[in-house]
Amino acid sequence: QVQLVESGGGWVQAGGSLRLSCAASGSILGIAAMGWYRQAPGKQRELVATITSGGSTTYADSVKGRSTISRDNAKNTVYLQMNSLKPEDTAVYYCNANVRVYGNHYYDNYWGQGTQVTVSS
Repeated sequence: QVQLVESGGGWVQAGGSLRLSCAASGSILGIAAMGWYRQAPGKQRELVATITSGGSTTYADSVKGRSTISRDNAKNTVYLQMNSLKPEDTAVYYCNANVRVYGNHYYDNYWGQGTQVTVSS
């Protein structure tokens, strides 16, 4: 019923920037929190940043000051601007959203398929 499609990943040298996008589509009545998570090889998935429908944000300490999460509620899209990238930022980045679809009275959690970010030293 709901699809999250990420884009914007790729390869970048240390110190560079990338902007990730994630668009939600489907029978969407509303979206509460949206966020970005990442998973490096051999490690658990971890929170990168979240944003509420009202625009309140949280960041992992590892990206604070280097990344900015934002969203366009009219487009059901969330963005992650990442600057001053480091090799340790290399991971698969996943979009997450709490979505209410038509016909439901609750929010479900959805994940995107992931986009690879590789930062070379």
